[in-house]
Amino acid sequence: MSNSYLFSGSIVALVTPMDDHGEVDFVTLKKLVEYHIAAGTDAIVSVGTTGESATLSIDENVKTILKTVEFADGRIPVIAGAGANATSEAIVMTKLLNDSGVAGCLSVVPYYNKPTQEGMYQHFKAIAECTDLPQILYNVPGRTGSDMLPETVGRLSKIDNIVGIKEATGDLSRVQKIKQLAGEDFIFLSGDDPTGLESMKLGGQGVISVTNNVAAADMAKMCDLALAGKFEEAEQINQRLAGLHKNLFVESNPIPVKWAAYRLGLIPYPILRLPLTILSEGAQPIVEDALKQAGLIS
Repeated sequence: MSNSYLFSGSIVALVTPMDDHGEVDFVTLKKLVEYHIAAGTDAIVSVGTTGESATLSIDENVKTILKTVEFADGRIPVIAGAGANATSEAIVMTKLLNDSGVAGCLSVVPYYNKPTQEGMYQHFKAIAECTDLPQILYNVPGRTGSDMLPETVGRLSKIDNIVGIKEATGDLSRVQKIKQLAGEDFIFLSGDDPTGLESMKLGGQGVISVTNNVAAADMAKMCDLALAGKFEEAEQINQRLAGLHKNLFVESNPIPVKWAAYRLGLIPYPILRLPLTILSEGAQPIVEDALKQAGLIS
């Protein structure tokens, strides 16, 4: 199985379900894995940003990832969220996953401490050297405060087990820039639902998606069509999902998508770990309308 096969198409940035006490709900997690397998989702990112990695302990992070792998049982690749803003912590996390059965790791640009481009290079190089697992870089400056430039991605792409990037700037010019600097085999995954289809038209291999949490079958179909070059048909689905792409970010992710998943009965509670709080009453009708536009509720 090639990396391009493992890491392409419709990949869900999976929410981490919580019980009414704010603990990870593994019964519901198993149901979510089954939902995505049945819907045709191509891979699961476990405990990324949407999975509340920042407010789970390392033990909880690892246990949730291991349980996701167990529930997937080889039927769908699981990519582990294993990033941190301390290189040493990211290395600890990655080493704990070495023999876990994950297909690879998603590692975010260090947040808050604002490293230089050289600091980013050294950070990801050190992580890659501690493991044989394929590494996907994750650039999301809107959340980290730092933007990893295509030139740095190009340098990192020369490290054997750094195989791709989740690029969440929404800057479509980066698809071609990164492909030129990192090579055509380097995997480009959009981390921005509103521009995800457009990035695939330009040569991207897929989307690591928040929308996928609640519209899994539609996202799978849209990405399948796009990868087959059937962009007009893909666009019809994308237009129907446009409200979700936008309004699942009406408050900080994953606040709206957890409420949407709760509204659809996919999770029993819309609970998040503090400092994130349940979607405000004023924003709930906005997400409700997007679910209606997508045809997920009447």
